[in-house]
Amino acid sequence: MKQTEVIPADAGWAEKDIREFAGSPAKRIGDEWMLISAGNVSGDKGNWNTMTASWGGLGVLWGKNVAFMFIRPVRHTFSFANGNDLFSLSFFDKQYRKSLETAGAKSGRDIDKAAECSLTPVVFAGGPAGGAISFKEAAEVIICRKLYTHDFDPAAFLDPSIDSACYPARDYHRMFIGEVISVKAKL
Repeated sequence: MKQTEVIPADAGWAEKDIREFAGSPAKRIGDEWMLISAGNVSGDKGNWNTMTASWGGLGVLWGKNVAFMFIRPVRHTFSFANGNDLFSLSFFDKQYRKSLETAGAKSGRDIDKAAECSLTPVVFAGGPAGGAISFKEAAEVIICRKLYTHDFDPAAFLDPSIDSACYPARDYHRMFIGEVISVKAKL
Protein backbone atom coordinates (compact mmCIF):
# COMPACT_ATOMS: atom_id res chain seq x y z
CA MET A 1 0.00 0.00 0.00
CA LYS A 2 1.19 3.50 -0.75
CA GLN A 3 2.04 5.56 2.29
CA THR A 4 1.01 9.17 2.72
CA GLU A 5 3.25 11.38 0.62
CA VAL A 6 5.99 13.10 2.57
CA ILE A 7 6.15 16.87 2.77
CA PRO A 8 9.34 18.90 3.27
CA ALA A 9 10.39 19.26 6.89
CA ASP A 10 9.85 22.81 8.08
CA ALA A 11 12.33 25.05 9.88
CA GLY A 12 11.11 23.88 13.29
CA TRP A 13 14.11 21.58 13.82
CA ALA A 14 17.49 22.25 15.39
CA GLU A 15 20.63 20.24 14.71
CA LYS A 16 22.20 18.78 17.83
CA ASP A 17 25.09 16.53 18.74
CA ILE A 18 24.32 12.84 19.33
CA ARG A 19 26.19 13.14 22.62
CA GLU A 20 23.36 15.43 23.75
CA PHE A 21 20.67 12.80 23.05
CA ALA A 22 18.08 13.29 25.77
CA GLY A 23 17.74 10.44 28.23
CA SER A 24 18.93 6.87 28.48
CA PRO A 25 18.98 5.09 25.10
CA ALA A 26 17.88 1.87 26.84
CA LYS A 27 14.83 3.65 28.29
CA ARG A 28 14.04 5.67 25.17
CA ILE A 29 14.29 2.68 22.82
CA GLY A 30 13.30 -0.24 25.05
CA ASP A 31 10.52 1.37 27.07
CA GLU A 32 9.29 4.34 25.04
CA TRP A 33 9.99 2.87 21.57
CA MET A 34 10.96 4.50 18.31
CA LEU A 35 9.87 4.47 14.68
CA ILE A 36 12.35 3.18 12.11
CA SER A 37 11.72 4.78 8.72
CA ALA A 38 13.36 4.31 5.34
CA GLY A 39 12.57 4.83 1.71
CA ASN A 40 13.39 6.75 -1.42
CA VAL A 41 11.00 9.61 -2.00
CA SER A 42 13.04 11.42 -4.66
CA GLY A 43 10.68 10.28 -7.42
CA ASP A 44 7.67 8.93 -5.54
CA LYS A 45 6.77 10.77 -2.33
CA GLY A 46 4.92 7.69 -1.04
CA ASN A 47 7.83 5.24 -1.51
CA TRP A 48 8.69 4.68 2.16
CA ASN A 49 7.60 2.77 5.24
CA THR A 50 7.96 2.90 9.00
CA MET A 51 7.74 0.46 11.87
CA THR A 52 7.84 0.54 15.65
CA ALA A 53 10.92 -0.90 17.32
CA SER A 54 12.03 -1.50 20.88
CA TRP A 55 15.37 -3.14 20.05
CA GLY A 56 18.40 -1.07 19.15
CA GLY A 57 21.08 1.10 20.58
CA LEU A 58 23.57 3.92 20.27
CA GLY A 59 27.32 3.85 20.64
CA VAL A 60 30.69 4.20 18.98
CA LEU A 61 32.09 1.75 16.44
CA TRP A 62 34.95 2.09 13.95
CA GLY A 63 35.63 5.56 15.33
CA LYS A 64 32.14 6.73 14.38
CA ASN A 65 29.00 7.55 16.34
CA VAL A 66 26.55 4.81 15.39
CA ALA A 67 23.02 3.61 15.91
CA PHE A 68 22.01 0.03 15.42
CA MET A 69 18.60 -1.48 14.90
CA PHE A 70 17.08 -4.79 13.93
CA ILE A 71 14.38 -5.73 11.43
CA ARG A 72 12.88 -9.13 10.66
CA PRO A 73 12.75 -10.00 6.94
CA VAL A 74 8.97 -10.43 7.12
CA ARG A 75 8.47 -6.77 8.01
CA HIS A 76 7.49 -4.43 5.17
CA THR A 77 10.11 -1.89 6.31
CA PHE A 78 12.86 -4.50 5.75
CA SER A 79 13.01 -3.95 1.97
CA PHE A 80 13.06 -0.16 2.41
CA ALA A 81 15.92 -0.34 4.92
CA ASN A 82 17.82 -2.75 2.67
CA GLY A 83 17.31 -0.74 -0.48
CA ASN A 84 18.27 2.70 0.78
CA ASP A 85 21.39 4.28 2.23
CA LEU A 86 19.60 6.26 4.95
CA PHE A 87 17.30 5.31 7.79
CA SER A 88 15.90 7.35 10.63
CA LEU A 89 15.03 6.59 14.22
CA SER A 90 12.24 8.87 15.44
CA PHE A 91 11.41 9.43 19.10
CA PHE A 92 8.13 10.84 20.38
CA ASP A 93 6.61 12.31 23.50
CA LYS A 94 4.26 10.13 25.56
CA GLN A 95 1.06 11.41 23.92
CA TYR A 96 2.02 9.49 20.73
CA ARG A 97 2.22 6.07 22.40
CA LYS A 98 -1.02 4.92 20.71
CA SER A 99 0.41 5.92 17.32
CA LEU A 100 3.51 3.82 17.98
CA GLU A 101 1.35 0.88 19.10
CA THR A 102 -0.60 1.05 15.83
CA ALA A 103 2.57 1.39 13.72
CA GLY A 104 3.92 -1.76 15.39
CA ALA A 105 0.75 -3.82 15.15
CA LYS A 106 -0.26 -3.11 11.54
CA SER A 107 1.65 -3.53 8.31
CA GLY A 108 2.32 -0.85 5.73
CA ARG A 109 1.46 -3.49 3.15
CA ASP A 110 -2.15 -3.22 4.32
CA ILE A 111 -2.62 0.31 5.62
CA ASP A 112 -1.36 3.84 5.18
CA LYS A 113 0.48 4.00 8.51
CA ALA A 114 0.84 7.76 8.69
CA ALA A 115 -2.88 8.26 8.15
CA GLU A 116 -3.81 5.45 10.54
CA CYS A 117 -1.43 6.79 13.21
CA SER A 118 -2.33 10.48 12.73
CA LEU A 119 1.28 11.33 11.92
CA THR A 120 2.63 13.72 9.27
CA PRO A 121 5.56 12.26 7.29
CA VAL A 122 8.32 14.71 6.43
CA VAL A 123 11.52 14.51 4.43
CA PHE A 124 14.63 16.45 5.36
CA ALA A 125 16.34 18.32 2.53
CA GLY A 126 19.95 19.16 1.85
CA GLY A 127 23.25 17.90 3.17
CA PRO A 128 24.11 14.32 3.99
CA ALA A 129 20.71 13.79 5.69
CA GLY A 130 18.81 14.95 2.60
CA GLY A 131 16.09 12.44 1.75
CA ALA A 132 15.71 11.04 5.28
CA ILE A 133 12.11 10.49 6.36
CA SER A 134 10.60 11.16 9.76
CA PHE A 135 7.50 12.75 11.24
CA LYS A 136 6.52 16.31 12.07
CA GLU A 137 5.30 15.13 15.49
CA ALA A 138 8.64 13.54 16.52
CA ALA A 139 10.56 15.15 19.37
CA GLU A 140 13.97 13.90 18.20
CA VAL A 141 15.20 12.17 15.07
CA ILE A 142 18.48 10.33 14.55
CA ILE A 143 19.41 10.05 10.88
CA CYS A 144 21.90 7.37 9.88
CA ARG A 145 23.80 6.30 6.81
CA LYS A 146 24.06 2.52 6.61
CA LEU A 147 27.53 1.13 7.26
CA TYR A 148 26.93 -2.58 7.81
CA THR A 149 24.26 -5.25 7.87
CA HIS A 150 24.37 -8.75 9.27
CA ASP A 151 21.79 -11.53 9.52
CA PHE A 152 21.47 -13.27 12.87
CA ASP A 153 22.74 -16.84 12.77
CA PRO A 154 21.01 -19.15 15.25
CA ALA A 155 24.17 -21.27 15.49
CA ALA A 156 25.94 -18.27 17.02
CA PHE A 157 23.56 -17.81 19.97
CA LEU A 158 25.52 -18.55 23.14
CA ASP A 159 22.31 -18.59 25.18
CA PRO A 160 20.04 -21.16 23.48
CA SER A 161 16.95 -19.77 25.21
CA ILE A 162 17.13 -16.70 22.92
CA ASP A 163 16.38 -18.80 19.86
CA SER A 164 13.33 -20.51 21.32
CA ALA A 165 12.01 -17.41 23.12
CA CYS A 166 12.48 -14.84 20.35
CA TYR A 167 12.43 -16.86 17.13
CA PRO A 168 9.80 -19.62 17.24
CA ALA A 169 9.03 -18.83 13.56
CA ARG A 170 12.78 -18.84 12.71
CA ASP A 171 12.45 -15.31 11.28
CA TYR A 172 15.83 -14.01 12.38
CA HIS A 173 16.50 -10.29 12.41
CA ARG A 174 18.95 -8.45 10.24
CA MET A 175 21.10 -5.98 12.17
CA PHE A 176 21.64 -2.59 10.58
CA ILE A 177 24.48 -0.38 11.81
CA GLY A 178 24.38 3.22 10.67
CA GLU A 179 26.69 6.16 11.16
CA VAL A 180 24.82 8.96 12.89
CA ILE A 181 25.01 11.79 10.36
CA SER A 182 22.40 14.09 11.86
CA VAL A 183 20.31 14.51 14.97
CA LYS A 184 17.27 16.75 14.74
CA ALA A 185 15.41 18.08 17.75
CA LYS A 186 12.05 19.80 17.66
CA LEU A 187 12.35 23.51 18.53
